[in-house]
Amino acid sequence: MVKKGLLERLQEGPVVGDGGYVITLEKRGYVMAGPYTPEVVIEHPEAVKQLHREFMRAGADVLQAFTFYATDDRLSLSGPDAPGNETGKSITCKELNDQACAIVKEVVGDGDVLICGGLSNTPSYAQGKGKAAVQQEFSKQVDSFMEQDVDFLLAEFFGYVEEAEWAIEALKGKGKPVACTLRIGPTGDDSGVSPGECAVRMAKAGADVVGLNCRFDVNTCLKTIKMMKNALEKEGLSPYLMVQPNGYLSPETEQTKNGWGILPEFPFALEPRQMTRFEVNHFVRAAFDLGVRYIGGCCGFEPHHIRAISEELSPERGGKLGEASKKHRPWGGAMKSDQSERAFMNGRDTREYWESVKPALGRPGFPDVQAKLFRQ
Repeated sequence: MVKKGLLERLQEGPVVGDGGYVITLEKRGYVMAGPYTPEVVIEHPEAVKQLHREFMRAGADVLQAFTFYATDDRLSLSGPDAPGNETGKSITCKELNDQACAIVKEVVGDGDVLICGGLSNTPSYAQGKGKAAVQQEFSKQVDSFMEQDVDFLLAEFFGYVEEAEWAIEALKGKGKPVACTLRIGPTGDDSGVSPGECAVRMAKAGADVVGLNCRFDVNTCLKTIKMMKNALEKEGLSPYLMVQPNGYLSPETEQTKNGWGILPEFPFALEPRQMTRFEVNHFVRAAFDLGVRYIGGCCGFEPHHIRAISEELSPERGGKLGEASKKHRPWGGAMKSDQSERAFMNGRDTREYWESVKPALGRPGFPDVQAKLFRQ
């Protein structure tokens, strides 16, 4: 089967991305918080395969090879910046990236799912080593992606648009579509460049798809992507828009540079902030109406969240759904029951019911917080 490429799919309608790997695999006991390096692809490949399968069953059109933080300079980073990181002593960038690509290719098989090779920000940039050194780190990953013949290339989680431009330059000319996302909010990148200017610079650097990922929640990302869209239109530029926010609600971080990283709950006590599937439905519809055509998730987006994206966009995708939707009815549709022992759940099979629910923390000692939630 000849698969349609990313740009062809985006021209026809929305594309559903996958969800978060780092935080989910940390919770499952395969990634160390702090370094956040992906040696799990070597040490426990079955864990990565399983998560890939779950995202694919949920309805994702794309699976990213788990190559986040996988440059040699990142794998070798140690000391105060990466306590506990020993990865670079035994695993090289090439070994890790080759294995990550092989894993996702095995999961996809002959299926109609695109494979993405992604690179992210480098310690070399933060250490001021310059463009040549940074692009040398990128080139090792890109070589693996090209040898493994991934379907498209992604530069993600960049805090500085300058480094993102260098990444796009390293990816262009390989005969693959290039996407690029920044980890920024409305205040702009880490050097103060506005979201609009960032988007214009990424597009002019040659990115086919531009947008946002991680650091900020869905509402903040929607505000920021709108700023990007307006600036692109003013400049007469028309790359596709992409958004993959984190799955934890953190409105108080909107005007910061570090987003959810400043929360006292980060990274080990974020669960009470996690979005419901219904909140994902609303986010997806808002993103699509804004003109975003590549919609997925980053940290905190679990397979059921990706299923919500797939189901919300099913009408725009010709009714396409993932296998996991066979075990789900949107908006509680399968909860309808005439069984007397389940009478207490009557009425929980409608959109109206679930849109009226205000999720509570459910923690003893916080009655005032819960009361305020229910009064909203």
